[in-house]
Amino acid sequence: MLAAMSASALSPRSQGAACARSSGDACPGTLRLHRADDGSLARVRIPGGVLTVTQAEALHEAARRLGDGDVHLTSRGNAQLRGLAPDCGPELARLLGDAGLLPSERHERVRNIVASPLSGLDDRELPDIRPWLTELDRLLCRSESATALSGRFLFALDDGRGDVDALGADVTLIADPTTGSTALLRIGGSDTVLRLPATDDSTAAPRAALLAAETFLDAARPSGAWRVKDLPDDIRAALPARIAGRLTGTTAAEAPRPTRATPPRPGPAPAGHRSTSSTVVALSADIPLGRLGPAQWQLLVETARRCAGELRLTPWRGVVVPGAPADRAPGLLAALDAAGLITGPASPWAGVGACIGRPGCAKSLADVRADAATAVGPPGHLPVYWSGCERRCGHPHGEWVDVVATPDGGHRITVVRDDGPRDPVAVPPGTGSLATAVATARGDHRTAGGSTS
Repeated sequence: MLAAMSASALSPRSQGAACARSSGDACPGTLRLHRADDGSLARVRIPGGVLTVTQAEALHEAARRLGDGDVHLTSRGNAQLRGLAPDCGPELARLLGDAGLLPSERHERVRNIVASPLSGLDDRELPDIRPWLTELDRLLCRSESATALSGRFLFALDDGRGDVDALGADVTLIADPTTGSTALLRIGGSDTVLRLPATDDSTAAPRAALLAAETFLDAARPSGAWRVKDLPDDIRAALPARIAGRLTGTTAAEAPRPTRATPPRPGPAPAGHRSTSSTVVALSADIPLGRLGPAQWQLLVETARRCAGELRLTPWRGVVVPGAPADRAPGLLAALDAAGLITGPASPWAGVGACIGRPGCAKSLADVRADAATAVGPPGHLPVYWSGCERRCGHPHGEWVDVVATPDGGHRITVVRDDGPRDPVAVPPGTGSLATAVATARGDHRTAGGSTS
């Protein structure tokens, strides 16, 4: 039977704990491997999730030769390689460096940039933020001060559709679709944005984003905070004004952050408005639990090779393949579907995510991936994320269903809204009601505040 619990909130870190970083930033990277129960782990930063075919092949080769063979996608559009030998670092760095995935060894962990995956590809009349992405990554890799950023600090580049703006990054640039030459700068989850002066200079907004990050570092020095949300309340509240004081011509405006992200829908996206015809589309596929086996990854690489030669990993553990010939799109999607990828909203795996769980993580209380497979059901109106412990590594943002393994072998289910979680429900072990409880939480629009559209 289900038991309602009295707690009405998740258990986030206290502000004091967040600011007291005595153990240092141990966030893994390509050069700093993390030791897990299934071997060492490397996290490869991929700004904007953009990979050439050559880079995607290098990831595949590194996973095959040095790891468990799989490529694991993260909630920031990056890739992880697991099951690595602890002494593989030099060879891994050589493989990825030769492919251009390691442009600066000193900056490899701070290249955390998410970007609107469909920017410039679909038929929405929105600015293409790819020039911002290229320039911001270049500026980061040339900045001496940026080496002090935590591996958790996040930049987001939103083309105006609100998708990555909803992720609550530390520094978010938002294109203004009404002008095409104006950018908004959001700091953390603040509802106040700084409107940057209109300009035709595509480097101006990325320079402002880097300056905002450098201003954060100055403000964070006394507390040792790693992210904007970790700053003491008074310092966090004053940060936008502090940044505005270092930028010329900015004005403040109210622009509430979107509460729900809108990831690309699996399937074909309409041709981009910059195309001379409608003969090409972008293909979008989600990845069950974010894990791509060798054959699946190779199929994606070959699909990209037959299209525009590029893959875009999304912050929702999906992949976008630009430049697919429209007349071949159904066949290409059918091949991805046959390989186990999610190519349409009817898949029971749509919106289902999980941390690595047992046996890969010593802190996990359960094999949550197996639990998710057992409880998978009809698609719901909210995403659901399964966590093996209270850390909830890789969980989504906005509104979602939080399923956490508990020490007694059961699970706790909480519907999370942007304004806070609802009362959790406990599902004891052995009751056989877990799938029903998860389906109810995903489909309860009244509780979740979701839409049926």
